[in-house]
Amino acid sequence: MRKIAVIGTGYVGLVTGACFAEIGHQVKCLDIDEKKIYDLSKGIIPFYEPGLEDLVKENLENNRLFFTTNSSFAFHDAEVIYIAVGTPAKEDGSSNLEYIFRAANNIAKYATKNVIVVTKSTVPVGTNERIKELITMNGLKVEVVSNPEFLREGQAINDTFRGDRIIIGSDNDTAATVIEEINQHFHVKVIHTDIKSAEMIKYASNAFLATKISFINEISTICEKLGANIEDVAYGMGLDSRIGTQFLKAGIGYGGSCFPKDTKSLVQIAGNVKHKFDLLEAVINVNNKQQVKLVEQAMARFGNLQGLNVALLGLSFKPNTDDVRESASIVMTNRLLEEGVSITAYDPVAIEKAKSVLPSEVHFTKDIVEALYLADMAFIITDWDEIKRLPLSVYENMMRTPVIYDGRNCYSIEAVKQHRVEYHSIGRKSVKNLKNEVVIH
Repeated sequence: MRKIAVIGTGYVGLVTGACFAEIGHQVKCLDIDEKKIYDLSKGIIPFYEPGLEDLVKENLENNRLFFTTNSSFAFHDAEVIYIAVGTPAKEDGSSNLEYIFRAANNIAKYATKNVIVVTKSTVPVGTNERIKELITMNGLKVEVVSNPEFLREGQAINDTFRGDRIIIGSDNDTAATVIEEINQHFHVKVIHTDIKSAEMIKYASNAFLATKISFINEISTICEKLGANIEDVAYGMGLDSRIGTQFLKAGIGYGGSCFPKDTKSLVQIAGNVKHKFDLLEAVINVNNKQQVKLVEQAMARFGNLQGLNVALLGLSFKPNTDDVRESASIVMTNRLLEEGVSITAYDPVAIEKAKSVLPSEVHFTKDIVEALYLADMAFIITDWDEIKRLPLSVYENMMRTPVIYDGRNCYSIEAVKQHRVEYHSIGRKSVKNLKNEVVIH
């Protein structure tokens, strides 16, 4: 059992702290947000992540997990301190490291003994060296380890206990061994590298996955023009073991807190060493276009959208999370409102988060049938199970004109053909079974 402190109780910090406590370590999670810390101390989780609330409550009760705003308490006798604070993107796409360096200075000021500092946050190559410089300037002896996270929102606990790999980047064998021992009960393969390589692995991994997504979306557009089916194409591609099936699902692009930020940041990192990352810039441009593709199709189909009623189904960037950061729902909502439509938006868990980023004109509901009632068109943005299970007859019966733009290919073409709907999806032939439609212009 190790005494661990975690700086930051956001997505990465809270999951990391709770999972370390679960395998027997004593963990103190530090944050400056007093309300968040108060709520966490009561077992109230600030975001939606399946299984996390139970994990936090259990380890609070077992006195293995603590939450505090007091740095002296958090760092007292800590053997290892994890930095898991945000690195939001600046306007130019580079990472804002303000919170990282603030955490380093905090360690230098309040740590009571020599420690191992582990960076979980995604940071540009060379950042960990700077962290070590800041802490040692105050006379504290410290070893810094880069240990990037590879958590998928909605599956974070499973990814912690059953991940593909744990990357430990260090120039000190003793420190690397300690971090490996801390993680040994996860029974996940450990890879040792130098610090800079570990920092780059995180960026390279996310950039490659984003590239696969943009690639298959480009192929889907060609499929639409040629009459091919993207699902058959992706399946045939994925059977090649060199390619694989993951991240070959066509849709309306990637979003969330990682891919958009990390791809832009890597372009900046490359630029800092005078390398123009043409491929990744193209990936970003493709994704930007993909997010408004269905809106543009609707504009071409309806002409003037002024006064039409729109149902938006799904607001989070992916299912099983309430995270709306960089979600296609934001871009699509703003574009649709510019055209003068009325929007009713449905999501099972992300409404409160969405209210903070979407215009006040949007009406929100947790009732999917209410969202569809008398709608002239529906946009499926997030492939929640609640949406995938919804019978197509509901669209028929509730919408004024059942015109569906499915950004996640939730329904099979064969199923759609059995219903009186007009159905547009990604990389597949459209189905137009409407009769006696009434379109208001």
